[in-house]
Amino acid sequence: MNRAVYLVDGARTPFLKARGRPGPFSPVDLAVQCGRPLLLRQRFDPALIDRVVLGCVNVVADEMNPARVAALRLGLPDTIPAETVQVNCGSGMLSIDTAFRDIQLGRSDIVLAGGTDALSHSPLVLQRDAVEWFARLNGAKTTADRLKAFTALRPGFLKPVIGLERGLTDPITDLNMGQTAEKVGHLFGVTRREADDYAARSHLRLAAAQAEGRLDRELVPVFSRDGTVFDHDDGVRPDSSARKLASLKPAFERPYGNVTAGNSSQITDGASWTILASEAAVEEHGLQPLARIVDSQWTGLDPSIMGLGPVVAMAPLLQRAGLRLDEIDLFELNEAFAAQVLGCVRALADETVCREVLGFDGALGTIPDDRLNVDGGAIALGHPVGTSGNRITLHLANALRHRGARFGLASQCVGGGQGGAMLLEAA
Repeated sequence: MNRAVYLVDGARTPFLKARGRPGPFSPVDLAVQCGRPLLLRQRFDPALIDRVVLGCVNVVADEMNPARVAALRLGLPDTIPAETVQVNCGSGMLSIDTAFRDIQLGRSDIVLAGGTDALSHSPLVLQRDAVEWFARLNGAKTTADRLKAFTALRPGFLKPVIGLERGLTDPITDLNMGQTAEKVGHLFGVTRREADDYAARSHLRLAAAQAEGRLDRELVPVFSRDGTVFDHDDGVRPDSSARKLASLKPAFERPYGNVTAGNSSQITDGASWTILASEAAVEEHGLQPLARIVDSQWTGLDPSIMGLGPVVAMAPLLQRAGLRLDEIDLFELNEAFAAQVLGCVRALADETVCREVLGFDGALGTIPDDRLNVDGGAIALGHPVGTSGNRITLHLANALRHRGARFGLASQCVGGGQGGAMLLEAA
């Protein structure tokens, strides 16, 4: 079977900037507060949902399989299966892709697919030497053995490592994600000024989208236990400029690198859900789809240049659809780093890359600036890892409708050397 699949609705929480301590919400808290208003506004009984899929990377110990925990806290019947998917930065998009394939094959008619992460809740991890010391102490049988174990205690054993730092370092190349962005920027000649210009533009575009109400359809407020209301993305800096960003020091390759905290995505907490439905479900329940999911693609590449993942994912997708790059009206390319986004844009316009790597006769073309991340991106919003792929797909569907456009491509690089992309057509 090859049934039509529609993205009929979706919502996300505000993205909340991490501020050096655990935020007010766990990953499941965010998913539940995002999901409740979304389900309440539907024209069908939520009990008709066939499956729940949720992307989450930073799973906390109290919420194993957060998809199932969230589904039950949302009041969905316990007969509905729920699974958590994880492919680093692509997890939120993978949830949509899993739902898409399930409906396409006729196994489901309505699927709730989302992503959630609370990076402020990243665990503190003991160093390996400290873990071994605690193991020896725990295994000591006599007082003498315990005293002997205590003499091996070192002050450094009591200094934990933030789990997020380890998670953002590739275990194969031993490069952190910022260093891979430096490499991509170097390969395609992205200057510090260009990266800062792009980053400032992301903030200005998000600020404009907030002011003009273009995010109102997708945003739902969340409420902390003390009654605080969070109703907007709080990492945006409307007064951002390349001149101000130029004062920041390199974050990963000192002293000469071009990647800084200012032209990188922010560490944030946030959740996003989408509802996918078959054509039969759309007709039966009188739903009004935002977009049809045309196709998706996942690819792999050298982890040291993982930032080019969108390039190798978009190319075969365009080829299968028989579309040229200039026929795509809007692009959402997740802004892990400004240098990475600009590197992808230049790779698509590079004849050698397109011929020798992608297998085309020549360059695919240039992505016009007024079609790329038109309402800002992760540099201004933040990048809760398991959520972002879901957010950019949902926002792309809304942006297509708002602008009266037809085709849109959402894509992202994935830590570990992968890329994901999804092609939408406005419904």
